[in-house]
Amino acid sequence: MPNDVVYIVDDDAAVRRSLGRLLESVGFVTHSFKAPVEFLGAAPNLASGCVLLDVRMAVMSGLEVQAALDRMGCTIPVVVMTGQSDVPTAVRAMKAGAVDFLEKPFDDEVLLDAIERALARSGRPHQAREASEAWNRIAALSQRERQVLDEIAGGQPNKIIAFRLGISIRTVEVHRARMLHRLGVRQVAEAVRLLVLAGLNRQGVLRQSH
Repeated sequence: MPNDVVYIVDDDAAVRRSLGRLLESVGFVTHSFKAPVEFLGAAPNLASGCVLLDVRMAVMSGLEVQAALDRMGCTIPVVVMTGQSDVPTAVRAMKAGAVDFLEKPFDDEVLLDAIERALARSGRPHQAREASEAWNRIAALSQRERQVLDEIAGGQPNKIIAFRLGISIRTVEVHRARMLHRLGVRQVAEAVRLLVLAGLNRQGVLRQSH
């Protein structure tokens, strides 16, 4: 939505610049922070909006930033950004309350969709509904597709997944493609996001919506 605020927290200046240019070109107001401590210092006075938070930073990780925001009582929605090898860390970030995660490199549409989801979050009733929908979609997977997704969420490459499941790498790739198609998503990161939400729903974490 035009004029909504997005706070970018990343210690890579090139990433901050490119994200800032893109988001401002579609009407967002952006504020960038090169250091997590700088962002946390400003957090108590932030306007409504959402945060794009890098998971891997030199001084303080995204998980540590999330924990600090929680201690402050700051409820601004967080979208975490991660490299491919950091998917398990991103899953931990979602379990700690992040709305979504973006697996680098990500395209513009994926980024904007994630920001829209974060800005649309309106509290626990919304989370419960989203988690229930995710659970229904994950439940439609075959047993093997679910096993492949679980392994991907754990950060395992196709070679290791094939070894663990006793199948060929090509068969892993086929199950992976079918899993994405059945879930109605294009990227593995989106599938893992649904898996995390479905797990939260199954554990009853989000069922108390009143």
